[in-house]
Amino acid sequence: MGDRSKPSVLIAGSANADFVVRAARIPAAGETMLGGDLAIFPGGKGANQAVAAARAGGIATRMVAALGDDDLARLIATSLTSAGVELDVRCSSRSTGAALITVSDEGENAITVAPGANADLGPDDLPDLDGVSWLVMQLETPLDTVLAFARAARDRGIKVLLNAAPARALPAALLAAVDLLVVNEDELGTLVDTEGSIAERLARTGVATTVVTLGGRGACARIGEDYVLQPAFAVTPVDTTAAGDTFCGVLAAGLADGLDVPAALARAAAAGALATTKAGAQSSIPARAELNAFIATAHQHGQDDLAAYCGLGPAAN
Repeated sequence: MGDRSKPSVLIAGSANADFVVRAARIPAAGETMLGGDLAIFPGGKGANQAVAAARAGGIATRMVAALGDDDLARLIATSLTSAGVELDVRCSSRSTGAALITVSDEGENAITVAPGANADLGPDDLPDLDGVSWLVMQLETPLDTVLAFARAARDRGIKVLLNAAPARALPAALLAAVDLLVVNEDELGTLVDTEGSIAERLARTGVATTVVTLGGRGACARIGEDYVLQPAFAVTPVDTTAAGDTFCGVLAAGLADGLDVPAALARAAAAGALATTKAGAQSSIPARAELNAFIATAHQHGQDDLAAYCGLGPAAN
């Protein structure tokens, strides 16, 4: 058991086995392509974020997840505990969740998820919240569970980070229980439509602090009435599979560790960029020392382009 007297992050969400095939490009609808060898990695948005918070973020991390009684569950559990995550398992009669992932030579990916046991994580499965400073969730588990967990955390004065992925419309009751919303550009469009600039769309989420990740451009955050731009870190991507999850886990860890949003955002962006330089999901997430070394020498680029893209003008910062 971890030290509950220290600030900690609780991840509540999905755990999957990722079945990954590399191909020259992502197949079009109806197209069959020959790819490389099949590789199986531990993954799932929730589990990836838990590993990122513990390994790259260096914060005490717990995770509650539903797993089946199969070899895939044991693969996932081993990866989580090896990263220092304290795992709280809800047993399911379904098979452990799985994701089918194609990765192109450019490092982009296309993912189809079979939820399996993740669908059995229920509203009554929230563990005790002693010592938890941030609850982190995604949308690969039932929505009523996400809402119940968010409300329970809010009632206890615990901050809630929601990564609204995969993209879907969300009830106002859930958004009202969220302190920090993280989305990519497509997910932002699903929540508030695509009308207006990125900055204008961020203002319509109804969440006090909203972060949108913009791939190779970087990220933009709206904090109250203010905006923060986080340009991308320069890397050569190999596989983007866990970049967003790494970003979320390290962002939560930084906030739990006392950083303000801009500082936590910078570490999260660096960790997400570094994760794209290796293959796999959890296997690509850097250790804290590796992340620190990268930040010390890495270059950010495109501040003016990012500002213009977000509708904030080239002089925004």
